Order: sequence, then structure tokens, then C-alpha cells
Amino acid sequence: MARIVIVFHSGYGHTAKIAQAVAATSGATLLPIDANGDLPEGGWDTLAAADTIVFGAPTYMGMASWQFKKFADASSKAWFTQAWKDKLFAGFTNSATMNGDKHSTLHYMMTLAMQHSGLWVGTGMMPSNSKAATRDDINFVGSSGGLMTSTPSDASVDEMVPGDLATAAKFGERLAAVTQAVKA
Repeated sequence: MARIVIVFHSGYGHTAKIAQAVAATSGATLLPIDANGDLPEGGWDTLAAADTIVFGAPTYMGMASWQFKKFADASSKAWFTQAWKDKLFAGFTNSATMNGDKHSTLHYMMTLAMQHSGLWVGTGMMPSNSKAATRDDINFVGSSGGLMTSTPSDASVDEMVPGDLATAAKFGERLAAVTQAVKA
């Protein structure tokens, strides 16, 4: 069975909820990065055993949180030995505004995956960009390179946009299918 691991940081719980939605349909293992930027005991071994590594982080001030960047810097040990070479990678981010420079965060994650000699998996979804589209449609934020979600700055985790959570679930389905196909 293919193993998908979601390694993520969540400052206020919104990114964690997206991670849970992706995991629910992909069968992924959640690997949270703590408030100090550290992985739990055995986290590096969990990543080493993964077929697919999914990065997740909020976008703060136009980039991934510092906790995620600390994890990324620490991954240089795996990079040096090319331990993650040819693994599949994907990513997601959440911020308060519709754009919020989320693409900068996803581009950072893509670059990190490429440095590890990995293969990037995009959303595989068309954007909801017609006049009839509503905020609850699949991929309303319109990202191809990775999952983007948007939660108003004054919204609780329970008030997240249902369409974004549904998009996260679809992304999880894609990750499971692509991982299974590549590892078959």
C-alpha cells in the first residue's frame, strides 16, 4: 500500500483542518510541525518511509511560516544523501485573503521538492471561474500548482469555507490516485 505523509505547520488551526480534509480522502498520515518548528519523535523516519510527501503551511507575510521553513532547512540532511529522490510531492497553503501571495508559498514548496529530486503533483482541477461560480465551488481560488484555500482573518476553524474543504478532499483523492498509479 502506498504511503502518503502530510507534514505541515498550522498556527491557528486552519491549515490543520485543511490537512485533515486532504488526509480523510487520501489515507495520509498527518505529521504536524510544532510551534517550535520541530517534528514529533520518529517524524524523519515517517518521511523516509513515505511514497508521497505533502507539504502544508499557512502563508504569513507572503511566505510559509517560519516553523515550516525551519523544517525545510532541517531537511537538508535528507537532501545531502538524496534520501527523498523520486518521491512524489505536493503542497497546500491557507491565508486570509483570496491571493495573499499564496503562490509564493507553493513555489517555495515546489522548489524544496525539486531540490530533493522529487516529482511534483498539482491539483489536477479546473478553476471555478465562470460568472455562475460561487465561493463554495471546487477550486474557486483557482490554483493548479497546489491547493490554495482562503479563510477570513476573523473566522474560526469551524467557519472555514465549505468549498475549500471540499476542494481539499478532492485534492486528497487525486494524491491517493496518483500515488497508487506511480507506485503500482
